[in-house]
Amino acid sequence: MTDADATLPTSGWISLNVPSNELRIDPTLEAGQSFQWRKTGGMNEWSSVLCGRLVTLKQTENDILFRVYAPGVEAAVAENLRDYFQLHQSLESLYKAWGECDLNFKKKAAFFQGIRVLRQDPVETVFSFICTSNNNISRITGMIDRLCERFGTFVGRLPNHTPGTSSVQTLRCFYTFPSLSALATDGMDAELRAMGFGYRGKFVEKAAKKALEKGGDAWLKSLRNVSYKEAKVALLELNGVGPKVADCVCLMCLDKAGAIPVDTHVWQIAKRDYKLGGITTKTLTAGAYDMVGDKFREIFGSHAGWAHSVLFTADLRQFSDRDTKVSNKKRRTVIEEEIEEITTVAREKENPGTFLSVLSF
Repeated sequence: MTDADATLPTSGWISLNVPSNELRIDPTLEAGQSFQWRKTGGMNEWSSVLCGRLVTLKQTENDILFRVYAPGVEAAVAENLRDYFQLHQSLESLYKAWGECDLNFKKKAAFFQGIRVLRQDPVETVFSFICTSNNNISRITGMIDRLCERFGTFVGRLPNHTPGTSSVQTLRCFYTFPSLSALATDGMDAELRAMGFGYRGKFVEKAAKKALEKGGDAWLKSLRNVSYKEAKVALLELNGVGPKVADCVCLMCLDKAGAIPVDTHVWQIAKRDYKLGGITTKTLTAGAYDMVGDKFREIFGSHAGWAHSVLFTADLRQFSDRDTKVSNKKRRTVIEEEIEEITTVAREKENPGTFLSVLSF
């Protein structure tokens, strides 16, 4: 394929009218909340499929710009993006409140402005995070790529940008995330195993079938209208969904802003920076998991999950930048090794999916 085969934009760059202190797309999209955004074209451009449409974002010094690849959808995409990034919520006011109640947050937030929690599609979020179990960023990204290419719908192709270089590489194809009915197809387990998903293939097929039995997409979206506890309990009924994955889904698509996904890395932050006592075990037990979440909610209140995302991202960035001579590729490896899950929450009865997954995001 050549550049001539690339999907052409149907609009120029359109402003979202959002300052950088309210949204920085690099740290927001790189922190493992979504595995579908890709660097394309220029250094500050990201592209993905949102609500079935291909869209590209561009960070400028004072704004976020976007462009689309289908005529007449500009207004709809703008609204989709405002919802996706939850732009109705003032991030400046949250940062101010958190900084006033926590000095550690205030120190880190000065260097990590604009980090938001996404509001993603429930099907995409549930099944993406099922794939994070005992995994790392590179492998998860590859798995989601293969899943979408095989079972999604082709939307377009754009010039691919390789992180760490200034050159535009080959064209990249973009697909929708597979539907729930596609993931629930008989034999999906075997197909996914052949594609390198391992035991996760079984979880995907069984969780999709269970979700369809409960009402499908509508059932998942209805969990936005129940309490955090009710939503988490409901999600734990799905194969491959344990406490960690359930909290990721609650936070990143079900409007549960106080949900705290806890992995070993977050556990270490809680103990190191917030002097969380009472944990003597070497593994992240269910009790320790709950204790960390409660501590963050006690400090940061109703949007504790948002504060947690800032602290998590800041800690990863500080770790990756500790040696300025480390290459971008090596930095990424360091990040992945740091967040590799080394402990698990005890299995829930007859649910092999209760292991903590690798990522907080």
